[in-house]
Amino acid sequence: MSKQRLTIGQLGTVCLAVSLFFCFSSQLHANTTRNFLEMYVTNPLSGSAIEGMDPVSYFTEPEPLMGKAEYEFSWKGVSWFFATEANKEVFRAAPEAYVPQFGGYGLAGVARGYLSSGNPRIYSVYNRRLYLFYSSGNREAFLLEKAAMVNFAFANWVGLRDQLARQ
Repeated sequence: MSKQRLTIGQLGTVCLAVSLFFCFSSQLHANTTRNFLEMYVTNPLSGSAIEGMDPVSYFTEPEPLMGKAEYEFSWKGVSWFFATEANKEVFRAAPEAYVPQFGGYGLAGVARGYLSSGNPRIYSVYNRRLYLFYSSGNREAFLLEKAAMVNFAFANWVGLRDQLARQ
């Protein structure tokens, strides 16, 4: 068994407590409205989220599509690009359903208590939510212990998000 699996497996013992915490922490996240630019990983040159990838396409296509500048939509102070006008309108109606969890930071890092930018090309859709990963190794660890990693990440996210807000 790999070190990553052992670490995440040990974290799984706190899943119930973390699940209860998740309900509370997700409400806090929904009510927080400051410094969203820092809350989302963006391209430093273009200011776009998820390197210009179309967030809706992660849910509708076999592989995510690159967005186009002509279908740009600004949400929470961040530019989001879409492959089609229809995808832009779908996002506009319910952006929270399509944005990557944890602001696009890597799920495995958040689960372990630190921030690392997620790579939009290394991802997983789990329980109708988009998660990005720093590396394919992190994604493989997630595939072994999905619920435990997600629950632990939600427990850590409140503190990490607050650190971002103070910067």
